[in-house]
Amino acid sequence: MHTTISPFTLAYWKERQPVGLTKHGWQGTSAEFGDIRVVYPAGLDREPGIVTAVQGALIPTATFETRGIHTEVVFMPTLNGATLRVGDEVVRLSRNRWAQTRRGRSLRMTYLGDAYVLTAINRWAFTLSRRPGAEDPGVVVTVRQSGRGSGRKATVRAAGRVLPADVCLAALFCGVNRSVLTKWGAVRAGFSRIINFWLALLG
Repeated sequence: MHTTISPFTLAYWKERQPVGLTKHGWQGTSAEFGDIRVVYPAGLDREPGIVTAVQGALIPTATFETRGIHTEVVFMPTLNGATLRVGDEVVRLSRNRWAQTRRGRSLRMTYLGDAYVLTAINRWAFTLSRRPGAEDPGVVVTVRQSGRGSGRKATVRAAGRVLPADVCLAALFCGVNRSVLTKWGAVRAGFSRIINFWLALLG
């Protein structure tokens, strides 16, 4: 079902759990797709790892999971060692870590035959594009985060007619560390890989 959507806002939330764990996330309501809630860590028992989950009234449930030792020092999933699932489907992911342009560093995904591209605008904003098909002009969903602390929000706008999966993925990536898609995030990640390589070689 393709449909146009009105812009909507997801508000940031944080909640302390009885066991001492703090959960974070985003939640709001789309006029067309109902309530949407993003949470991380999602509490799925897949150690060592960290998961962000999204669910809503009229969108698929999806999870973005990062596994590996580096997850011990982060509070949200990163794009390294990641697995994305939408419903029961595993989404194929690929990206060029060494690309020089913002477009080149984009995260590329394939879900049920649809090709998606996640591109950073900057540290706080990104676009999720579904590529045009034979009978589908595609869509671009833009998400911009603003504010500070508990007053943070993410505004979601779409140019084109969206599918439920488009809204699902756009909301999900609010709860994923996308910094390596930016220029300086990629530079920092590159230096980190080089340093870790030499430490392992000399150790």
